[in-house]
This record gives sequence, C-alpha cells and structure tokens, in this order.
Amino acid sequence: MTTPHRLFRFPVEALLLGAIALAVLLRIVWLGSREFWYDEVLSLLFAAGQRIFYDSPEEVPVTLANYTPLLSLPAESGAKEIVQTTVGLLRGIVGVEPHPFLFYLSQNVWLRLTGNGETVQRLMGMGLSVGAIACSYGTGKLLMGHRGGLIYAALMGLSPLYFFHSLNLRMYGPVVFWVCLSTLALLQLIYGDRPRLWQTVLWSAVFIGAIAGAMLTFYPAFYWVMALAVAALVIDRKRWWQHGVRFVAGGAIVVPWAMWGLPQQLRNADFGRFNAPPGILATALTHAQGMLKTMAIHLLVGDWATSLSDPVLWALGAIGVLLWAGMVWTLWQRESRLLSLGLLLGVLPLVIALAADIASGKFTFGFGNGRSVIFGLPGMVLILAIWLEKARVNWRSWAILGALFIYLGVTGADFIGRDRQMFHQINAAVNQAPDTPTLIALNSKAWGHVMRLAYYVNPEAPVDLLAVHPGSFPQALETTLADPNQPYERVLWLDPARSVWEEPETKIEADAIRQQATGILEEGYQVTSTQSLAGTMDLDKFTLTLYEPS
Repeated sequence: MTTPHRLFRFPVEALLLGAIALAVLLRIVWLGSREFWYDEVLSLLFAAGQRIFYDSPEEVPVTLANYTPLLSLPAESGAKEIVQTTVGLLRGIVGVEPHPFLFYLSQNVWLRLTGNGETVQRLMGMGLSVGAIACSYGTGKLLMGHRGGLIYAALMGLSPLYFFHSLNLRMYGPVVFWVCLSTLALLQLIYGDRPRLWQTVLWSAVFIGAIAGAMLTFYPAFYWVMALAVAALVIDRKRWWQHGVRFVAGGAIVVPWAMWGLPQQLRNADFGRFNAPPGILATALTHAQGMLKTMAIHLLVGDWATSLSDPVLWALGAIGVLLWAGMVWTLWQRESRLLSLGLLLGVLPLVIALAADIASGKFTFGFGNGRSVIFGLPGMVLILAIWLEKARVNWRSWAILGALFIYLGVTGADFIGRDRQMFHQINAAVNQAPDTPTLIALNSKAWGHVMRLAYYVNPEAPVDLLAVHPGSFPQALETTLADPNQPYERVLWLDPARSVWEEPETKIEADAIRQQATGILEEGYQVTSTQSLAGTMDLDKFTLTLYEPS
C-alpha cells in the first residue's frame, strides 16, 4: 500500500519547484513595474558619484534639466576620471549618508555596464535575490534534506517583504543575500560531509567575505554577525578557535572603513529622530509595538505596511506571535536541536538589536517598516520552514500549500494592485505642451522630490523648478510670478503630502500656506486641471494643479 508520505511526495516537491520558478519569473516580469521611490533615486545619485555636486534649490527658479545629469555617471575619459568619480562617491557617503559604501560602489560598477534605467538598475539586486534563494535551498537541504531545502527556498522566494526589497534599489535586499550566504557557508563548515582541505578553504573564504559584505552593506548587520558567532560557538564549540579566526578575518576587512568612513558618518548622523519617548512605560510600550509591527511585516504583510494603520499591524503581529509560539512549542517537543538553531539564527539577532536600542535609549527596531532589522528575516522564515517540514501533522501538504498561497497572494496583490507611476503623470502633464515655458512650483526642498522630477520630467522641455520650504513658498511664488523676465505660460503646482523638511507644525498652518499660495496663483492664472497622485506611501502623495493664464 502506498503510504501518505509517498502519496504526497512528488506533488509537494513539484509544487515547491514551481513556486521557486514562479518567484524568479515574477521578479523578472515586475522588475521595472514601479517608479523609483524617494530613497531609490537618492541611491542612484550616490551611486553615480554625484552627491557632492548636488545643490539644494534656492528661492528662485532653476532649470530643472540642470539636475538630470546628476543621475548619470560624469564624463570619464580615463582611469583618472574614474578614480575621481569613486572618490566623489565616498565623499558623498561620509557627508550625509548613514549607510556603508559597498552597495553604492557595486551599483556604481553596475551603472557603468548598464546605464541608469529603472529596470537595469534593479537587475543586480534581483540577481542577488536569486542567489539568496539558492543559498536558502542549500541551507534547508543541509538541515532538513531535499524537500526541506525546497520549502525554505520557496518561502524566501515568495516572502512579501523580501520580494519587495529584492526589486528595490536600496541595500536591504543585498544584505539578505549576504545573510543567506554566510549562513550556508557556516553550516557547510559545520555539517558538510568531511570536506577536503581546498573545500574548507573555499567555504572559509566565502564565509569571511559574506560577513564582511553584510557589515559593509548595512551597519545593523553587525547584530547578525554577533548572533552567528554565538550560533557557531553553541553548535560547534570543539572548533571554536577555527570559527574565531574566520570571524576576526571578516572583521579585519571592515576595519579600514570603520576607521576612516564610519567616524565621519557618526559626526554627521541625525540620531535625534531615533530617540525613544520619555518614561519607562512609554518606552516599553513603544518597543512592544515595534516588535509586533515587525513581526507582522516580516512574516505576512511586507510592503503593505505602508497602507495599513499601526493598530492593524499590531493586531496582525499579535496573531503572528501566537501562531509562531505554537509552532515553536510543537517543534520543541520533537525537534529541539533543529529548533534551537532556528532560534539562534532567527530570534537572537532581533534580541540583540532590541537590547542595543534599550541600552542606547533609541528606537530603531521598528523603524522603516521592517527594513531596519531585515537581517533577521531569513532566520524567521527558516523556523516556519522547519515547522512545515518537521511538525508531526497529517495535513502537512495542505499547510505548505496554504503558506505558499498566502505569500503569493500578498506579494501579487502588492505589485498588481498598487501601481506607482506618479511622476510619469507629472511628465505627461508637461508633455501636453512640450514647447511651452512651464514652471513647476514645489512647496518642498526635499532632494528626493527634486531628483525624482529631474529623472522623470522630459529634460528637453523648457521647464523651470521653484522648490521652496512651505513657510517661504507663497512669498517666493509671488516674487517669481511678478518677474517680467520670466513669463510662464503654464504653472504646475506640485503640492506634496509630506514636504519632509520644515513641515508646518499643524494642519491649520499648512492650510493657511496653501490658501495664500492659491490666492497668488489666481491673480493671473486659472485652474485648468487638478490631479491627485498617490503611490504606496505618504512620500508618493501629491496634488498636481495646472494653471494657465486667465
């Protein structure tokens, strides 16, 4: 008689292979489906080595097309110019950027090969995500066999949070690759079949490079490296000194940047935005809410967090904690060794990050909709994979199918149901009269807003930009429109939901500024159209109003 295990073995493995293939295919299909969001266009500015040449607009109109070249590599005729661009890249990072250099430097190399288009710029991150999926399979196979590897790879491939960041021109997707690669390398060194000397040397080199790559891509990955060191000591203490040498070697690679770049970044860092609220109870509540929100984002909602309220995320996080605790309990009864490793890789990094927050009086754990602790995602997904493969349940196949279906549904709904093409619509409004002198009036000086306009608006059109802090916007607008030397036949007022810098403190103040600006515009112009532009976050929300002479 055919046993249930044999009955379901082929269909389940075929389903998992199909899920992995679909995860890769969808990445290719959706590679260029979204505009660069605020931080992505800044990644392009840094990667091009042009940050040091960016000047914030003054309170007078500037030619928008003057900013467009900053999003491409400068003209280079030889090695000297390439070195100058690289030096400019590093200077730009230590000046204002809170992240290490490796992501930007790798994108700089990629920029030379591909150009600055949306699709090609995201291609390298997508390739690294395929590598992370492959590493997940290797890790799962070492721990749970072939099917366990397929489960882990399929879950990582369709993880809503990781899927989004794997197609995001930021460092959060690449750091997950380094985490997955370092995990695989360490477990190969510990559990691999009696490797030859050259294999040990190879995996040691991979491990050393992976932990150094993680720390040079994203500073909080240091918490992951600490947790990995504890895991190595716990599960393979007999070879503690070999592992110690590898960790020291990885740290040595980071030392030059830590001595030169990191001190400059710390001097320029804005740590005030991470301050925890005063009072023990308020601080404890903030950390608890951050943990629940992170649980919901990591295990279920992914980038949907930008469209969900905090109470909803807290509730989903609480449900996730209960379900996750149930999985841990059932595994502890039968698979305590494997579960212990999963907890070391999935929970310990987050505990270390939370402890660092508490000790420093900061709140970074719940910052950035899960991305500040994204290094813990592979370990958390590993625990889910262990439960799906090792839990003693008769409906295992249905549980695997359900998990994949939920992940695919959340990810698919995000990319199909939440298009982000706001700045294409602004460009379309400009191109309605491409030869007409046009002023884009923006009541914000946020460089992300400015550079997105520079990237998406037709550089051949005669467009000037007036970008001013909200409080100064009406006066600057009045002065500009009264200047007889600058007769604009069209004015596009781009009113952001978030001006980012020097935002009005109250809604009443913001409304008063908008009413004043409206009155100035209506003295010589009339409204011909109004559009509400919206993406997936507050930074994507704008009101676009077209004025033409009355």
